[in-house]
Amino acid sequence: MRISYNWLKQFIKIDWKSEETAALLTDLGLEVEGVDKFESLKGGLEGIVVGHVLTCEKHPDADKLKITTVDLGDGNAPVQIVCGAPNVAAGQKVPVATIGTKLYDKEGNAFEIKKGKIRGQESHGMICAEDELGLGDSHDGILILDENLKPGTLGKDVFNIETDEVFEIGLTPNRADAMSHWGVARDLKAGLIQTNINPELITPSVSSFKVDKRTLKIDIEVENKELVPRYCGVTISDVTVKTSPTWLQNRLKSIGLTPKNNIVDVTNYVLHELGQPTHAFDASKIKGNKVLVKTVEAGTKFTTLDGVERTLDQEDIMICNAEKPMCIAGVFGGLDSGVSENTTTIFLESAYFNPVSVRKTAKRHGLNTDASFRFERGIDPSITEYALKRAALLIQEVAGGEITSDIIDIYPKKIEDFSVFVTFDKINRVIGEELKKETIKTILTSLEIKINNITESGLGLTIPSYRVDVQREIDVIEEILRVYGYNSIGFSTKVSATIANSPRTEEYKIQNIISDQLCSQGFNEMMANSLTSPEYIKLSEQLIENETVTIINPLSNELSAMRQSLLFSGLEAISFNINRRKTNLRLYEFGKSYHKVENGYDERKHLCLYLTGNKTAESWNTTVSKTDFFLMKGYVTALLTRLGLEQKVGSLPVTNDVFSEGLALAIGKEIIAEFGIVKKSILKAFDIKQEVVYADINWMAIQKYVSNKLKLVEISKFPEVRRDLALLIDKEITFETIYKIAKQTDKALIKEISLFDVYEGNNLPENKKSYAVSFIMNDEKKTLDEKQIEKVMQKLQANFEREVGATLR
Repeated sequence: MRISYNWLKQFIKIDWKSEETAALLTDLGLEVEGVDKFESLKGGLEGIVVGHVLTCEKHPDADKLKITTVDLGDGNAPVQIVCGAPNVAAGQKVPVATIGTKLYDKEGNAFEIKKGKIRGQESHGMICAEDELGLGDSHDGILILDENLKPGTLGKDVFNIETDEVFEIGLTPNRADAMSHWGVARDLKAGLIQTNINPELITPSVSSFKVDKRTLKIDIEVENKELVPRYCGVTISDVTVKTSPTWLQNRLKSIGLTPKNNIVDVTNYVLHELGQPTHAFDASKIKGNKVLVKTVEAGTKFTTLDGVERTLDQEDIMICNAEKPMCIAGVFGGLDSGVSENTTTIFLESAYFNPVSVRKTAKRHGLNTDASFRFERGIDPSITEYALKRAALLIQEVAGGEITSDIIDIYPKKIEDFSVFVTFDKINRVIGEELKKETIKTILTSLEIKINNITESGLGLTIPSYRVDVQREIDVIEEILRVYGYNSIGFSTKVSATIANSPRTEEYKIQNIISDQLCSQGFNEMMANSLTSPEYIKLSEQLIENETVTIINPLSNELSAMRQSLLFSGLEAISFNINRRKTNLRLYEFGKSYHKVENGYDERKHLCLYLTGNKTAESWNTTVSKTDFFLMKGYVTALLTRLGLEQKVGSLPVTNDVFSEGLALAIGKEIIAEFGIVKKSILKAFDIKQEVVYADINWMAIQKYVSNKLKLVEISKFPEVRRDLALLIDKEITFETIYKIAKQTDKALIKEISLFDVYEGNNLPENKKSYAVSFIMNDEKKTLDEKQIEKVMQKLQANFEREVGATLR
């Protein structure tokens, strides 16, 4: 939220530097994230001064140029300036850009005025035309100023250039009361009182509001008083729609708004001034001279101001005339009912709409406007009529016209202020310091919280209705503390605290062990949002639309469903990193997937691994290779080995359609992990052009098979022996088959089995391949002799020949 310091000073007179005010606002909970400089004219005419042309003579070497001497009023000798304008003459007062001044073109590009020579004659500045200063489009000649101006007068003083400082406030969602300059000024006053400054809060007067004549009455009917607790309206006739005056444009520009016309600009001004949205309709387009505030049938088509046709819901509050809808209440106006350059009469509304209803409508239609932002969070219902009068008076000021009806204010049931009782004991206990009762009362009064009664134990309070976030005793204490100042609370050397140690579950311990292992292997842990886009289920046929858990009131369409798979949130993270030149990634996440099932909802925990990019960083002494399927297999195998499950696991063909090629691991018939290369069609949806290897481990299944007992094995004191075999086998035989045969041959002596070469090609029989396999043997009790080794190798050869028809090459 952007707050103009000049605008803020209209409510509260303060001569503090912006840095001091920003610090106080931050201490009050309105965190100032930055202070920007605003200039109504880019550059602020810095370096432009009034010059007096003393002489003007023709340039000796150029017919269209003239040589002038100009007094800049700086006490120095007049300077020579070469000028090409046809209307320059001696005796004139003109704007001069001095040496070093930066001027800006229409695109905002700067160019600097430098000392130079033009056709052999020195020039010490530039006499400016209107367009060169950014004051208009004319370039017919130089701008001639009032002859009564003194040389040396600054250009920004002559042309009333406004400079401002704008606070960028990171407003928290609960602070609906501070969504305006008035709201920020209220908080600032409370903070200043704590620094022994008691400023007056100046509110705009509406005492001059009056009905000029009653010639245009528009009836108002509100069907549902719960959805629309308060609605006000008035008509204004004989207005002239035109460009807003400079002061109004500058106010809007300073906070990042683009001026439209004087009527629309006033409604935007009041919105950011008081926090109350108002809306102006072209009264001539209100059929039947009647405004109906109601809901319409579901499926009704309505075109909003942005030209988009929207399908209305039966719960959307609509502002209608006697024939059709004109505006989505509290959210967005209609294309056909707004103010145009031909408008002469307007109907001005100011209302309080149900916050929940507006929020649902805004989210349903994907609209986020300044008005909906405020209505959703809860505005002040007590200023509805006041804001209407303020807007009407401003419209009369900038667009003329007369008030041609009484204000109709439909407010059947007043929204009451909240009542809270707060005890002194709890205030001091929560704050950790005993505050003086007078200090507490002063703070509450400065926040416009009314003290109804005072007892020995506490205070009976009435909270103004605009403070929708203050309804409990603890909320009041928070208000007292933030105004008193967190930095004002002293520290005690005596600290008494009890820290509850929640028991570490076995699942947590196992998760921590695996996290340590993955981090030591170069992985980084990620934590993705469980909310995701419902569109992702279209990327895999195994994700079932009926199982999608949808959010009733989502923050956005992209975050409207709970994820059924962790893959897509991982790919979002990979895409984000690749776009920032982080292409070599090892990521893992412990997370849940969410599913709607027949009798409710189901959460399933997963451990997912992601590999992409190079195995190692580029270097002059290493060969760069890409991460691949086998690297992922190694990580998954190492993980299962660490959990003591390697011997229990068998492999199966992968059935998950997110993989172009992959493998599934199972214990019995239960799949505990799937991994492989992600399909290019899925990667394309995330704009990822490099290969991604993904593993999805069923963490819930893992828990059932992990043993809590650790098996310790003493390192053998005797040497290991390695022998290799080159086996000629059928192409369809996998290494897993060879591994299992070898393990069964001699479990005691054969410790490791590795495949170190595969050959398929010339000089081999058809449909055959060659596996080069190494075997590491060891006896924990003695040194192996050649006779034992040969016996094991002969047994291996026999088993390979019998089981898979293998022969030695």
